[in-house]
Amino acid sequence: MAAGIYVDTSALAKWYLNEARSEDVDDYLRQVCPVCISLLTKIEMRSLMARRTLERHVDSETQGKVLATFEGDIALGHLVLLPHTVESFLTAESLLGAHPSIPLRSLDALHLGVMRSAGIEELATADRVMAQAAAALGMECRAFF
Repeated sequence: MAAGIYVDTSALAKWYLNEARSEDVDDYLRQVCPVCISLLTKIEMRSLMARRTLERHVDSETQGKVLATFEGDIALGHLVLLPHTVESFLTAESLLGAHPSIPLRSLDALHLGVMRSAGIEELATADRVMAQAAAALGMECRAFF
């Protein structure tokens, strides 16, 4: 494993876009890089940028620059792609069953399943439910909300 911290899309977006707590995420990631993401993160980043463009929060030029920078960070090894495995899907499924009181969405459970399967115990997130789930699982969590 190349890194011991997993960054979900909610926190990662703050690295590429000027949002509340962006400076905190930037400072944090500069200290801990490289960090792990999954293939799901790539899909979520594309979806996020398309949505922000459609909602006119960013223009198409900014969208292109953000996505190119994101892909460049993967190519340079600042972001380490973790694989999705059968184990990560089964772990995600078991997390949903084991913690029914946490309103965890399926794709967020998959992020946690990828983390667990890779042996990563620290999550960086800007999502309150993800932070709650990480705490319930005994994971360290760096929250940016």
